[in-house]
Amino acid sequence: MGKIQLPVEHEISLWLDTYDDIFSDFDPRPYSERALSDDFLSEAKRATRDKPTGAIELKLLLPEAQRNINQESIIKHRLKEHFQKHNREFKRKRKELALQGIAFVLLGVALMFIASLILFKTGEDSLGRSFLIVLFEPAGWFLFWEGLNLVIFESKKIQPDYLFYDKMSRSQTQFNTY
Repeated sequence: MGKIQLPVEHEISLWLDTYDDIFSDFDPRPYSERALSDDFLSEAKRATRDKPTGAIELKLLLPEAQRNINQESIIKHRLKEHFQKHNREFKRKRKELALQGIAFVLLGVALMFIASLILFKTGEDSLGRSFLIVLFEPAGWFLFWEGLNLVIFESKKIQPDYLFYDKMSRSQTQFNTY
C-alpha cells in the first residue's frame, strides 16, 4: 500500500541552508537532544496558521550537498518528539485551566449561596452576621468572575499555541532538495 498523498493545502515547505537552521545556535548538544530554534518555530507557526486542522506535511528543503540521510532520520525523530511533548503540555494546561475555572465558579456560587443563607436564616443584625456577608458575598462574586475568565479568556490565549502543536504533533516531516 502506497503513501497517502495529502492535498497541497496541508503542505508546509521551508528552505534551510543547513540542518542547524532548525536548531538553537546556543545549544551544543547533538541533534537528537538539541533545542529547536525560535526562528524555526515561529516560521513554522506562521506557515501553519492558515492550514486546516489535520495532518500536515512538513517539507524541509536543503541544498543537495548538505543532505545526510542518517542525520535526517535523527532530526525527524527529534521534531516529532518536540511537537508531541509540547502538544501534551498544552492539552494538560487547557484541562487545568478549565478545571480551575469550573472550581472557582462553583466555589463562588457556594459562597454567594452561604451569604444568602445567612441573610435568610438569621433575622437579627449582628457584627458576626454582617462580617460574614461582607466576606462571603464579594469573595463569591470574585471567584465566580475569575473562574469564568479562566474558562473563557485565559484558555483562548493559549489556543493558537495549542493548535500549532496539535497540528505539528501529527505532521509528517520530509527532507527534499532545492
